[in-house]
Amino acid sequence: MSRNKILSRRSFGNLLATAGLTLASLPVFARERASSRKKLPMATTASVSAPLLKPPRLEPGDLVGLIAPGGHTNAAAVARAVRNIESLGLRVKLGRNLNAIYGNYGGTVRQRIDDLHEMFLDPQVNAVWAIRGGSGCMALLPHIDYALVRANPKVLIGYSDITALHLALQRHAGLMTFHGPVASSTFSDYTVTQLRNVLMTPHDRYVIAMAQENAERAVTDPQYAVRTVHGGQATGRLMGGNLCLVAALAGTPYAADFRDGLLFLEDVNEAPYRIDRMFMQLQLSHGLQHAAGVMLGVFEHCGPTDDEPSLTLDETVDQHLLPLTVPAVAGYSFGHIRDQFTLPMGALATLDTAQQTLTLLEAGVS
Repeated sequence: MSRNKILSRRSFGNLLATAGLTLASLPVFARERASSRKKLPMATTASVSAPLLKPPRLEPGDLVGLIAPGGHTNAAAVARAVRNIESLGLRVKLGRNLNAIYGNYGGTVRQRIDDLHEMFLDPQVNAVWAIRGGSGCMALLPHIDYALVRANPKVLIGYSDITALHLALQRHAGLMTFHGPVASSTFSDYTVTQLRNVLMTPHDRYVIAMAQENAERAVTDPQYAVRTVHGGQATGRLMGGNLCLVAALAGTPYAADFRDGLLFLEDVNEAPYRIDRMFMQLQLSHGLQHAAGVMLGVFEHCGPTDDEPSLTLDETVDQHLLPLTVPAVAGYSFGHIRDQFTLPMGALATLDTAQQTLTLLEAGVS
């Protein structure tokens, strides 16, 4: 046996005993690593077939499970999230580990997985809402019980780092989830209207117009302006999310397959050269030219930030959009912004660049 082979838990315990130590005497971080290595479940994949499974719509009085699957949160954000959810006529159940902190994460992988699984298992919970994005959701993907999720279909809402969960649950649990505001977001009238119309009062055909508030803000913040790079109409299934996460998962078992789909992307606080690199990652994987259409949201704070030579954000994305022959737009009302619409991941939709609308051709909930 190799001397470099990882010690089993029993061998590790014997080694501690020999040294006159106990597991409890180790630092917290070491105890976590030693105790969680065996306990973390590995992914159980559901048998998935098309079409995607749609969760039940939300009704007034339904219970929403609030979790922190990525970055850690705080009391003020929890209070704001509870107010937001209750303003929709819904009730809140706090995740058991919602206030946990492990580095910059909302608890250990074990704690975050436990909260996710417990909310999907609880028959009283009707939806699972992420309190924030941040980072860390990718670490959960190998440990999610996808068969459990598919057996208990529920609305899952969030954006940013939650993109990792959306892509994984769609691919391995066959569940339609929702790219929308995190629970601690600042809700506007536009945001609330879109949430209600998609999750609570669904339509077989629903036309989403861009937020007037964003058009007004574009006067001083150009990234909020709707911009058409290639005009036309395109129909496909909605696929995408946060550019950073979509790019990071390319080439993995959780990658977004946007071929023949409507690819939607957004990001925040990324320099143009990093935006370029992430687009190149997608070009080198499936290739943007294979999408039915490309829809970019508002890329907040993604322009040049120093005195070094740099392309602008528009110049950067146009390097990838101009060579396309499919409809391509930028500045649509989603992303790390206040006024955003909610997207059912995997739903069939039509992008109309002339009307500046996105039309959902099916409801995202049953």
